[in-house]
Order: sequence, then C-alpha cells, then structure tokens
Amino acid sequence: MGTRNSHGTSGGGNIRQRPDERWEGHYTAGINPGTGKQIPKSIYGKTQKEARERLRKITSEIDEGSYLEPSKRRVGKWLDIWLNEYTKNVKPYTKYSYRVTIKNHLKPAFGYVRLAELNTVMVQAFLNNLVRSKAEDGKGLSPKTAINIHGVFHRALKQAVNNGLIRSNPTDACIRPRGERKPIRPLEDEEVSAFLRAIEGHRFASLYLVDLFTGMRQGEILGLT
Repeated sequence: MGTRNSHGTSGGGNIRQRPDERWEGHYTAGINPGTGKQIPKSIYGKTQKEARERLRKITSEIDEGSYLEPSKRRVGKWLDIWLNEYTKNVKPYTKYSYRVTIKNHLKPAFGYVRLAELNTVMVQAFLNNLVRSKAEDGKGLSPKTAINIHGVFHRALKQAVNNGLIRSNPTDACIRPRGERKPIRPLEDEEVSAFLRAIEGHRFASLYLVDLFTGMRQGEILGLT
C-alpha cells in the first residue's frame, strides 16, 4: 500500500499513512542549539484521526510555548537518580526505607515503564492490588504500608516534575487506601485485677500502672523521668 499525505493540520506539521497502515505525524520540536538545525519528531496513531489529534495537540503546545518533550527515561532509572541525588537531607533510616520500598515494590511494578507513559490509572491499580489480597485474608499489605509506598513514589515523581521530565505527577489524583480502625475495648474489672497481679514485682510495674490509670501513650510514658 502506498503512503497518503494529509496537510494543513492546525499548528503546522503533516501526517501520512505508513506501509504498515499506521498513521505518522511529523513536526518540528525546535532548533538544535549546537547545529542550528530543526529537530524533527514523529508521533503515531492507529487511525488518521488519532494521529491528527495528537499532532494538533503537540503543535499547539509548541506554538504556546508549553510543549514538553516526552522523556524516554525509565521509571526505575529515575528512582535510582532520585534516591542517590535528591534524598541527601533525609535521615539514614528514612533513606533506607525509601531504598527498600523502591527495590521491593516500585521497581518490580514500574521499573521498565517510561516516565512519559506512566499515568494515574496505572498507579491506582498498583495501590489497589497492594491491599486487595489483604482484605481477602491474603498476604497483601496493610493500608498504612500502601500509603507509605504511595508517599515515596509521590516524592520521587514530584522531583521529576520539578526537573521538567514530566508535565504532572500521576500520583496526585490517586485515591489512597483507607484503613479501618479497630475498636478500642477497655479492660473489665476482672481483667484489671488480673493485670495488676501479673505485673506485681516487675521492674516496669510503675510504668504499667501509669499507663493503666492515665491512658498516656507509649511515647509520653517513655519520656517521663
């Protein structure tokens, strides 16, 4: 099959049908500062309409000065860069937790995905799957852990936005898992008596008594002298 050309797309550029029946749009992404020559680029679509819409969107953004060249960098590579270069102000344990999260969760799921192709739907499905088996009495993660993983991904992608690698952060619109709080059940009188007998003579008996009769949290009790 021969190629067919279509001109006059809003904002410049042209499209043609390839021998493989896909449609290809050509446009200029600017001037190479080193050579002074134009930078030719292409987009593709399964139909002429799809290719024309993509080309119109890109050329309009170029005309408006808002065009951002899609990054070919993989998510996994960016996570490595972010961890090594943009987390130097965090505590060692925090950085270690970031490293574990990236290695065990983010890289297996998104390592080979291009930053430019990452979207909110993909991230949302990932978060849902993290906790889905947990809700079904499986080995899934708790909502709190899933939220922490989302937080690490959000920080890394926020820096990618700041660096101009992606236009927006796909984690922003995600709905984070929501955990259910277990109801608190106060001890019955018989249980309090049994507890007092059990801690009698224990070296931390005073702490246990303070906790029992004041309701103070662990951090508050441990801060007492």
